[in-house]
Amino acid sequence: MRIDLNCDLGESFGRYALGDDAAMLANVTSANIACGLHAGDPVVMRRTVSLAAELSVAVGAHPGYPDLQGFGRRAMTLSPEELEAFVLYQLGALAGIASAVRVPLRHVKPHGALYNTAARDASVAEAVARAIAAFDPELIVVTLPQSSLAEAAAALGLRVAREGFADRAYREDGSLVPRGDHGAVISAPQQVTARALQMVTEARVEAVTGRLIPLAIETLCVHGDTPAAPRIARALRAALEASGVTVAPLPC
Repeated sequence: MRIDLNCDLGESFGRYALGDDAAMLANVTSANIACGLHAGDPVVMRRTVSLAAELSVAVGAHPGYPDLQGFGRRAMTLSPEELEAFVLYQLGALAGIASAVRVPLRHVKPHGALYNTAARDASVAEAVARAIAAFDPELIVVTLPQSSLAEAAAALGLRVAREGFADRAYREDGSLVPRGDHGAVISAPQQVTARALQMVTEARVEAVTGRLIPLAIETLCVHGDTPAAPRIARALRAALEASGVTVAPLPC
């Protein structure tokens, strides 16, 4: 049994610091790096890509809505043409830095509101998928299982990695509980670890209603801005490996 462990990183910018990227990169196998519009800046992007390369962590793009003030967690109404261009712009920015560091891009995972909107809105999903396919059809699209983005990506021949969230609560329909709701973010290391093992070894997870729902995944996210994130990541990886699970990047 094998699972990729991913984390959203490189989200600091200027004098604003968010998370401990170095500590998280020591425990994950894939890094989703902010591309400068919802967070990140060129210096942070280059530093994060370089550190990921040193630690043999796969590098992927983490594009979001152009919403630095709201950290990309506010949905925006953009035309399909605008959205496709914004995603292309971000992929190009990170790919340029990655190329200078001699690191290939492995995957793309939308951020925040763009991730959630693309999961349920076919028009948004298709615009995101078109941008990825136009930029590099070898890139892996990371998204929720059975989402609109998974369908749009597959329709264009893109590979899809179904993602689970160890530190987020789920509704019965498989969607994530909105961050503003009570209990949406899970920060207790033991609870995060137990849920992750349930997802990986049993292909299911307990929803907020108490019902077990199916959840087959290839990659598991642990957020770097969750309280005690490095401690959670260490405990999570140790528990997975102790259970006989191989923690490794998504296959090329």
